[in-house]
Amino acid sequence: MPLNPVIAFGQQPCGFFPRRFLFAKIQTAKRLRAELGGEIVFFVHDSDHDPRETRTLVRHRATNELAILNFAVENKIQRKYSPLFLKRLAPGWQARTGSQLPNYVDRRLIAIFEQVRQADVAQFCLEMYRRMGLLEGIRIVRSSDPTVRAAACDVPEFFVDVPHEGEVVRARCVNGALQLHAGGEFFVTLPGSTFHKTQVTPTRDTRLRWMQSVLRCTHYVAGAGEQLYLRREETPEIQFVCRDAIERPDEAHTELPG
Repeated sequence: MPLNPVIAFGQQPCGFFPRRFLFAKIQTAKRLRAELGGEIVFFVHDSDHDPRETRTLVRHRATNELAILNFAVENKIQRKYSPLFLKRLAPGWQARTGSQLPNYVDRRLIAIFEQVRQADVAQFCLEMYRRMGLLEGIRIVRSSDPTVRAAACDVPEFFVDVPHEGEVVRARCVNGALQLHAGGEFFVTLPGSTFHKTQVTPTRDTRLRWMQSVLRCTHYVAGAGEQLYLRREETPEIQFVCRDAIERPDEAHTELPG
């Protein structure tokens, strides 16, 4: 057993109240740390651009009906293509959403939501998780951090953050061309340009190797979906651990300690 285990898990920001599967990953990592010692690292993939990742699924307190809440951002380009750390919150979104929350969560959680003062989707999520007490004693490493990107290994499949129509978008590099997925089988090819390593982030299939080149973790807590695509043979030094089972994993975790 390594003298100083590094227990990692990875996740995109997954709702302003985190999904229950993320809570389960955190709890699994904390259990491992209690058993093994070492540190916990949360690899936050805030360079993802998919707005579906940040949907917050909550149940009505009276009817138990499921509702889907999400962020509103400044414009369509940001919503579809900008990475989460560059999706800027639309004016009035926090107040409008806060007015709906009494139907779904208790007053303490609403107060935390109202106190957050972050301008982009990724930072808002992280600040909520911190204020909910979930990140205490956990080191945060973000894929948007230029120093992380500069230190990471090269990967054959990747995205590049590039300017487009007044915003920064996350374009897939395909055979040397930068493309945006426009729906179905349609893609928009952007004008050719040079780019730096600090603009590059991995695809889903290359993310593990890219992350590990920076974190050097000894243990990785994997979710149910991750277990289907992780290329474990690329990182034989990692001991993979399945996250603890949890009911309704896609719904929001809305409980506070104490």
